[in-house]
Amino acid sequence: MSKKFHSPNSKPSSRITPLRMVAWELTRRCNLACLHCRASSEYGPYPGELTTDDCLRVMDEISTLGAPVIILTGGEPLLREDIFELTRYGAKKGFRMVMATNGTLLSEENAREMKDSGIQRISVSLDGPDKETHDSFRKVEGAFEGSLQGIEIAKRVGLPFQINTTVTKINLHLIEEILRLAIKLGAVAHHLFLLVPTGRGKELRDQEISALDYEKTLHWFYEQVDRVPLQLKATCAPHYYRILRQRTQKEKKGRLLQREGLDAMTRGCLGGISFCFISHLGEVQPCGYLELICGNVREKPFPEIWNTSEIFQTLRNVNGYHGKCGRCEYRKVCGGCRARAYELTGDYMGEEPYCIYEPA
Repeated sequence: MSKKFHSPNSKPSSRITPLRMVAWELTRRCNLACLHCRASSEYGPYPGELTTDDCLRVMDEISTLGAPVIILTGGEPLLREDIFELTRYGAKKGFRMVMATNGTLLSEENAREMKDSGIQRISVSLDGPDKETHDSFRKVEGAFEGSLQGIEIAKRVGLPFQINTTVTKINLHLIEEILRLAIKLGAVAHHLFLLVPTGRGKELRDQEISALDYEKTLHWFYEQVDRVPLQLKATCAPHYYRILRQRTQKEKKGRLLQREGLDAMTRGCLGGISFCFISHLGEVQPCGYLELICGNVREKPFPEIWNTSEIFQTLRNVNGYHGKCGRCEYRKVCGGCRARAYELTGDYMGEEPYCIYEPA
């Protein structure tokens, strides 16, 4: 299938939205081999990763655009030898530094150093409420127990953590149980990720839940917000923000901002709009799942890429979507998953393939 990189019928927007968040794949090395891994990560090595000096320079450049959240990810970022030098530098720059780790490599020593170096929160993925389900995702026996042990260490040193869960047919019936586990463990948040079939995730394409099940799951997720003592967020599920507004309007609660806090003031797909991804090779993409290279930080300053990339400019034009996304009255708050559209239709401005809503 040919893939479209820009439609001549949609004018790129000249409006620049401030950069709010950067996901940075510091390394592609990983000690696990997860079924749904975007990067198809293995232990490596992976030649050509950004050096320490490269990373420090890029943080200097990012700081000229503000003080976004920096998500240190991988692979497994704890496999990078200079990880705490980088976190300290980012914290001094005023960034909110957070880390996505699988938790299995956490020790009392590195957890304390993580906190002391400026990490304000970690995320640990749990894709099942038990070792059978989780370990089958992670393809490493003992991964579930290792993650739980890492979470207990984080609690002992006072490091806040959230639980991330990728939803597939394999664990859809277990989502409520996973949420209860997150509450029991003392997580500050539970983030639900809807599968985007990239990397090894392509092998799980037949395990993607249906569009109708996406809708039902997101409605269920909405209903939990007032029932649980932690923050809930749906990721790679932009139509949640359409559901959020539909439900609050229908229920006439009149408290959209109070109910969802910052979530109500953001939108679904942020890729290229207020969020971007930097790969281990320095390639800048709208997100980790939308594999369109907008520039490389080894070749251009980061602010130049962020402000002038044609792909970023196109994504910022919410009136440039194709198909029913282009007709939808919720396009400004939803936007559809651009990565899922690109992967399944070849057009990154195409309609969201897993949304059952028909525009009014």
